[in-house]
Amino acid sequence: MPPPPAARTKLVDAFVSVLLEHGERAATLDAVAAAAGVSKGGLLYHFPSKAALIEGLAEHVEQLAADDAELMRTAPEGPAAYYIHTSVYADTPIDRAIIATTRLSQGANERARQALHRIRQGWLDVLTDALEDPAVARAVMLIGDGLYYNAAMSGETSETPPEDVDELLEVVRRMTDGRA
Repeated sequence: MPPPPAARTKLVDAFVSVLLEHGERAATLDAVAAAAGVSKGGLLYHFPSKAALIEGLAEHVEQLAADDAELMRTAPEGPAAYYIHTSVYADTPIDRAIIATTRLSQGANERARQALHRIRQGWLDVLTDALEDPAVARAVMLIGDGLYYNAAMSGETSETPPEDVDELLEVVRRMTDGRA
């Protein structure tokens, strides 16, 4: 019988928190178990190694992103506007999971790199389908990436002025010329 998903999610969330607050070196199995409020044995039942925990995080962030790509595909404002609006860091579960996965990727973790690549490709596929121009789709992604990066670099990850987003959405509207 597979382990309950809620317990696994709690452990992955604890792993994310440790990665964000203390970095990869501090993200030991003991630290994750403590952050989750479980015994190390409880953690090992679900994730028998740090590699298994990384795999759990990769699967988790890929699922969050797949759900997000589906929301993007069906967004009333269109995929391009949705992507720009959601490229503002808001400390959501997907934001936290992406940043944690990025930290692992920066440490040369191949599974984390694969997850990030799959996530970006999923979003790019939705934009390309909607905009019908791969170059414009990549430009929209880069604008969104720039918003995210700017917030991270400025330290103002919780607040991006709405006027900044509105100005960029106007640029996106001109680029997409009403296609999406």
